[in-house]
Amino acid sequence: MQEAAVIENPLRAGIRLERTAEPCTVIIFGASGDLTKRKLVPALYRLMQERLLPAEFAIIGLARTEMNSDEFRKAMREAIEEFSETKRVDEDVWNSFAQGLYYLTADINNPSDYDKLSDLLNQVDRERGTQGNHLFYLSVAPKFYGEAVKQLGEHNLAKPKENTWVRVIVEKPFGTDLDSARALNNELHQYLDESQIYRIDHYLGKETVQNLLVFRFANGIFEPLWNRQYIDHVQLTNAEMVGVEGRGGYYETAGVVRDMIQNHVFQVLSLVAMEPPVSLESEPVRDEKIKAMCAAREFTAERVRAECVRGQYGPGSIAGKPVPGYRQETDVAPDSATETFAALKMYFDNWRWAGVPFYLRSGKRLPKRVTEIAIQFKEAPLPLFGEAMQQMTPNQLIIRIQPDEGITLRFAAKVPGQVTNIRDVNMDFRYGASFGIQLAEAYERLLLDCILGDSTLYARKDMTERGWELVMPILNEWAATKDKVDFPNYEAGTWGPKASHDLIERDGRRWRRP
Repeated sequence: MQEAAVIENPLRAGIRLERTAEPCTVIIFGASGDLTKRKLVPALYRLMQERLLPAEFAIIGLARTEMNSDEFRKAMREAIEEFSETKRVDEDVWNSFAQGLYYLTADINNPSDYDKLSDLLNQVDRERGTQGNHLFYLSVAPKFYGEAVKQLGEHNLAKPKENTWVRVIVEKPFGTDLDSARALNNELHQYLDESQIYRIDHYLGKETVQNLLVFRFANGIFEPLWNRQYIDHVQLTNAEMVGVEGRGGYYETAGVVRDMIQNHVFQVLSLVAMEPPVSLESEPVRDEKIKAMCAAREFTAERVRAECVRGQYGPGSIAGKPVPGYRQETDVAPDSATETFAALKMYFDNWRWAGVPFYLRSGKRLPKRVTEIAIQFKEAPLPLFGEAMQQMTPNQLIIRIQPDEGITLRFAAKVPGQVTNIRDVNMDFRYGASFGIQLAEAYERLLLDCILGDSTLYARKDMTERGWELVMPILNEWAATKDKVDFPNYEAGTWGPKASHDLIERDGRRWRRP
């Protein structure tokens, strides 16, 4: 009889074990901003509540706003009460958590303030027993990333001492084009190793995105079908009901391709298209993601004109309420040519996906807030049931990333009765209903992973640059022809411009209506 295999390395076998993090200090640059109070501190508090952080833990908030540590603690308690899922504070947990909250009024551009930070870190290491492990979170405007890391490096805060670690989380946007992304990577690498840099994309912290790996590679019934032989096409929809929400000045310099597609959408796309990794350790997973994206067919000017669609919303209504057009938003030019919607047709030129189109769309002021992946399978080779099959839609597998995380398999079944009528039915799985638990916020998972030193769900240097390589021909062609666009070309509250429907319908397919 063959002996059972012994798993010597659970992580290499693909098993993630729950671990309590090592003692450490999290230093948040830009701690007076919205992200800190809405996401970061509530997420760290929740991790403490779940006993996933040790007692030897501290947070140092750093910003130009004048504040002392007691005022910072008061502000963070209010933030937890307002923005945490439970809307309440556990007094025992809070008392322990609050003791580790510190604040330093400082300017990123002022070298002397880093001496103060160094002194405070030494004090916190002594008082809290955080053992010299430091996580710097750059929750500031991208133009400050390089300066912050430079100052950390020049003040001996970027390199770990013996038996300690130093890590830096960088928020998006990571560059505004390929050249700026490369320049930023070069700036960071002057003072940090790639293993220290964690480029965060909160989409990858969502439970359903993480479940893609399990769904694909732990189920024998799906992985054999995950290829050109059985799949007709793939649709990836990222839709938002909101407009620019007072961020018109930023959005005018970005647009939906820069803001969403080259980072969030491509990160999810890579998980759909990738090959099986040799293990679930971070580097093998990220190796397969970049291999998939390197197989993506380049966009030429001809392809951009034929297979890429841009749109901008005009006045309309959302949930029955009138909303202004993009050009009427604050800080938006009255003749703006910035796209608020984009649809692309992509191909992966490899053996798994040769000839299978991937249709991507992302936009603002659409009818629903939804992010989903729809895998459409090829039709049965023979219409055995004749006219009864004409009412069928092809089999679909829908993976919902937000807001109702879950998976739906749509297939055909006979309607009860003497006549052969066929109707589509769903097998539906929802995380909330199936497991009866509150899903963790994306930032909870991502912050804990960084503290644990697991970079699987973070973007690597080559992945960020590859995203820009793919979209730059699109952005360049659109910039060169911005005077030729007829914006606005879709009404707020609709599913984008007519050209996006033409894009897929020319191929005999239709966008799925979520």
